[in-house]
Amino acid sequence: MKTTLLMGIHCHQPVGNFDEVVLEAIEKSYKPFFETLQSFPNFKCSVHFSGWLLEFIYLHKPHLFELMQKLSPQLEFFTGGYYEPILSSIPSKDRIGQIQKLSRFIRNHFGQTPKGLWLTERVWDNSLIADLSRCGIKYVIVDDYHFIASGYDATKMNGYYLTENGGETMALFPISRKLRYDIPFASTDEVNETLHGFAAPEGENAAIIFDDGEKFGIWPKTFERVYEQQWLEEFFTRCLQDPAIRVQTFNEYYKKQRPVDLAYIADTSYVEMGQWSLSTHHALAFKEAQKQLENEAILKGGVWKNFLSKYQESNWIQKRFLELSKKQSGKKKYLEALYKAQCNDVLWHGVFGGIYLPNLRDNAYRFLIECENQLFDKAGCEKIDIDLNGYKEYKLQSKELLLILSQKGSGQIYELDLKDRLFNLQNTLTRYKEAYHERIERVACDVAEDEDTKTIHDNTLRMSEDIALHYDWHLKKSAIDHLCDESLNLESFEQNSYAELGDFANQPFQAQGSGKGKVAFSREGGIYRYDTRFITKLEKTYKLKKNSLACKTKLATAFEQPLRYMQEWNLHFPNIDSIRINGNRIDEAIHIYGNRLTVEDGILQKRFEFIFEQPTDIYAAAMRTISQSEAGVDATVQGVAFGFCRSFEKHTEFNVTFTVTDL
Repeated sequence: MKTTLLMGIHCHQPVGNFDEVVLEAIEKSYKPFFETLQSFPNFKCSVHFSGWLLEFIYLHKPHLFELMQKLSPQLEFFTGGYYEPILSSIPSKDRIGQIQKLSRFIRNHFGQTPKGLWLTERVWDNSLIADLSRCGIKYVIVDDYHFIASGYDATKMNGYYLTENGGETMALFPISRKLRYDIPFASTDEVNETLHGFAAPEGENAAIIFDDGEKFGIWPKTFERVYEQQWLEEFFTRCLQDPAIRVQTFNEYYKKQRPVDLAYIADTSYVEMGQWSLSTHHALAFKEAQKQLENEAILKGGVWKNFLSKYQESNWIQKRFLELSKKQSGKKKYLEALYKAQCNDVLWHGVFGGIYLPNLRDNAYRFLIECENQLFDKAGCEKIDIDLNGYKEYKLQSKELLLILSQKGSGQIYELDLKDRLFNLQNTLTRYKEAYHERIERVACDVAEDEDTKTIHDNTLRMSEDIALHYDWHLKKSAIDHLCDESLNLESFEQNSYAELGDFANQPFQAQGSGKGKVAFSREGGIYRYDTRFITKLEKTYKLKKNSLACKTKLATAFEQPLRYMQEWNLHFPNIDSIRINGNRIDEAIHIYGNRLTVEDGILQKRFEFIFEQPTDIYAAAMRTISQSEAGVDATVQGVAFGFCRSFEKHTEFNVTFTVTDL
């Protein structure tokens, strides 16, 4: 009786990630893994590196790249999307182009033509089969959960299955969830016992593990366990010395063994992803349901694309690269920027930062703006449904700025790009309530970390008791119209806790017309007071000219008592420490009164000016989100919220001009 062990590691870093982060991953994880493997020439292993990471190693760590080439005879290289996109989130022509690009790199540098594909985040979609077949792919890695959630027997996840779509077949290898959680966190005795549990005559049964290479050194406390305490060396030794274990590559197994059966699985990802993609309300209900069920495998979470409805910021980035994919000219420089923008990490959030990490969003917009710059011909206005919600967006461009306004999004600014800096000032993030916020432990000061090495899915979440959690009931865009009472002040502005009396901050507007550099919106809404709706009309006009944007607002209401009008802008900067507001740093929240507001950014080397026709109360506050990560809990500054406030009775006009100049 033998068990055939099929082991693979998947290694990836977000496109454009900080050099120091990538170099740390190389030194603590990738390099020591292959150095350890070098001492075991009979241990077969499959590997997948995203193309951007392979390029980085090739350019910056040639000795490691040469070691990987030297080890190539005992390795099987898997292909995938070159810049690690979720394949089902990008158009067919782009996924084929990205897969072929990585396969060429592997063929040119490692002398292999990949037959296996690493499916980014194991997001399976049956519609992928035709494109994968066109790329010469024979088999794909998924999870055992994909099958179990689709009604298949959990005890038969010991080989590969065939599936088909329209008569085209594809082999699916299911990763063992137990091995995924045990390696490298359980003892080698426990792992060895699990491997023996797969045994069958002649080794027909496969024990399948293909997981993040970063868990071998980068995940908390794993470097000490895996290398300093020699867990990996012991694991390799025991596998090779055990006569009941045979180590093969996936390709060797695929060539010799027949499939377990024909199977059809639902569009899904791994079990944790299904939970993360649920809305907060449903995620909490999911957790409760898990406690009630003896067999939690029959409980299925959401699909990956739920992230596009859970986070508007994720949806916007994805829809922007879909829009730009339709406009591609086939030029290499354009395609490179487009493909890089499709990197998956920024589009979702689980135990990793994802959409919560401003630098990842900055990178995505950098590549999107690169595409826009290559397409730019002349200043004008384009009307297009970018986010595919049935409403039009209006794209205004000059040589200096690109502005996108949303009709459904209350006539607000959804994107504000500095074209020469490849930077989106509107790259903010709404403060969402997350299900895991309920399990954050409040501590007075730093406490000792847990001693045991554990998977990041079991991390304890701790946060200082003096950090507040605030949530937003509307998206944090710009030129948001608020009608408030005296509850609006600096504190309530920062917390988004003032009384909102109007319906203009998160309801659709009508487009009144557009022309070269100009768009007008209006809404006939209401002020809600004393259980009565008072008809209120708001008209707003934008005019873009070179490096200047004028926003003119007219407001008329049947409500006769004095109220406060506030226009809210939310702007994102590379680093809040690099900006000065009227010459001063912003640590938390400030109140200014006057006709002008100046923001200087030392990184972007830009000066931003707001000029008002009348003296205005100005609130400014740093916006922080609280999110979990592999390291614990992160408090991240996402941008600065500006509130421009003025009292009014029945009628008012509010005009502001926003100008960008070089420092």
